[in-house]
Amino acid sequence: MSAISEFFHAGGYGFYIWGSYGMAILLMAGELIAVKQQYRTILKRLSRMARINAAEEDE
Repeated sequence: MSAISEFFHAGGYGFYIWGSYGMAILLMAGELIAVKQQYRTILKRLSRMARINAAEEDE
């Protein structure tokens, strides 16, 4: 086996090791997406609240 092949084979545990890394990367990417969506939602709510407060002050 070549050095690269042995590296990815990881002594017979390559599937579990690389699968774990892949799953961790997917979960971290999912977390980033969820945080970004939540951030946008919070900004929209704050903007809406600011408009409501400004309208109430004008009355």
